[in-house]
Amino acid sequence: MSERAKLRAEDAEDLAVISAYLQDAVLKVGDLAYLPHQRRFAFVCNRFKWEELPAADARGIYHRARAGVHFDGVLKVQSSAIRRDARDAVLDLLSIGFDAKEEGAGTITLTFAGGAAIRIEAECIDVVLEDIGEPWGTRVKPGHDPD
Repeated sequence: MSERAKLRAEDAEDLAVISAYLQDAVLKVGDLAYLPHQRRFAFVCNRFKWEELPAADARGIYHRARAGVHFDGVLKVQSSAIRRDARDAVLDLLSIGFDAKEEGAGTITLTFAGGAAIRIEAECIDVVLEDIGEPWGTRVKPGHDPD
């Protein structure tokens, strides 16, 4: 049984680690939630467990895990190339980046395959990733075109 991830990001370096853990995570549009009164943006996803490599390469069995992710201190959320009414549409998360502004504030950008993106204006980096439930096996390792 593999370990469950539980990570917190409070700066750009921490956020880069969470981005690596979430690379190639898949989620449905309907699993995205902006909670303005709580100043929170959250989603659940199925993430590929990159942290198990290279041992998983040797076995030929990889794992995915259900994970919850939330961003706190959110001031505004904008999306592009995402149809909010297509709740069953699947998004493939490529990366999470941060563009710093004044005093810790900035824009966190979630970049998805196909040109979709979500921009989160936040007063600071305050992000939590936590695996929920048991991981499951897969023989498929995500691949990327070099272009």
